[in-house]
Amino acid sequence: MVELLGSGEIRRLAAELDLKPTKKLGQNFVIDPNTIRKIVGAANLSPRDKVVEIGPGLGSLTLGLLEKVNSLSVIEFDSRLADRLKQTLDQRASGHKCHIISADAMNVTELPFEPDALVANLPYNISVPVILHFLETFPTLKKGLVLVQAEVAARLIAPPGSKTYGSPSAKLAWYAKASSGGVVSRNIFWPIPNVDSALVYFEKREDEFPAALRQEVFRVIDGAFAQRRKTLRQALSDWAGSPAEAERILVEAGISPQARGEDLIIDDFVRLASKK
Repeated sequence: MVELLGSGEIRRLAAELDLKPTKKLGQNFVIDPNTIRKIVGAANLSPRDKVVEIGPGLGSLTLGLLEKVNSLSVIEFDSRLADRLKQTLDQRASGHKCHIISADAMNVTELPFEPDALVANLPYNISVPVILHFLETFPTLKKGLVLVQAEVAARLIAPPGSKTYGSPSAKLAWYAKASSGGVVSRNIFWPIPNVDSALVYFEKREDEFPAALRQEVFRVIDGAFAQRRKTLRQALSDWAGSPAEAERILVEAGISPQARGEDLIIDDFVRLASKK
């Protein structure tokens, strides 16, 4: 039986560690057990799933995940939190099978197992790079659920043609199909953030693109969204070598040189990269 953490326990653990949550590390801890169960439920996990959690902090979500899955690895940047987490799990989830890794998630390239799913409460400044890093580094990932700032969530799930569609939307679409997992009240965090948060759920594409094209595709995406107001003929001129060469590639790919980055779906970016 797993005993989840509540508001009082979170504050007590923080006081024990003399932990003052910092904006720099994006340390906003979930203090509501009902929300934890909502997040775990939205992750669509089965007991057989091998899950990696990024940024477990004091262990709120970790304990919720251990109620559901039998195999879990967590990656914590703050060594103090990583050390205390083991004690918390031993006390509240006896017999757990959780590997605790004290490291910067962006530097992690190996795990004790090949993960099927990613679950994380991610700070604003690293959310998109971390998601993309793990999808690239661990091709066995089939699905994931991330809790991020609402603004980031909107960008990740934005469809082509919308104002929020951009580089994060297109790059995530290279790997997976993303959808909204619902909003989360800012009041379930401690300390309470100044922004709203939301859940993003993603499932890996079944029709994977050729891995050898990824870097080139991402260069096209970066170029297309570097200056959103420019037509692709101009925006892709540096990538292609000149505006004229960009136009040639666009026409060959069946895309109007007057189009803009937000007009393209991921298949268009892939087609462009393959024409260079």
